[in-house]
Amino acid sequence: MTTDTNWTAVCSQNDLVADSGICALIHNTQIALFYIKKEQAVFAVANLDPFSQANVLSRGLVGSKDQQIFVASPVYKQHFCLKTGHCLEDENNSIQAWPARIEKGQVEVLF
Repeated sequence: MTTDTNWTAVCSQNDLVADSGICALIHNTQIALFYIKKEQAVFAVANLDPFSQANVLSRGLVGSKDQQIFVASPVYKQHFCLKTGHCLEDENNSIQAWPARIEKGQVEVLF
């Protein structure tokens, strides 16, 4: 991993799976990376599901509702906005979300 002005290179763009998630470890923190092909965008959120306390969000299903792209937890099925990390069913819960981008074939997260 390399860091340049807080952007951390995490993996190659080729490691991403369209409209699905993968897990990465940045500074001992598990993050879930999602590549949304239609948006040509990558999103980075915490992999820890706050409801089950399990690191499983990278395995969740991606969908959209009311113009919000979300991941559905594979455990209890809560939906988390990939842009903000907010839970769509419970506004008192959220997950960490970080800016992410693809630069020169590398996925980078502002961590």
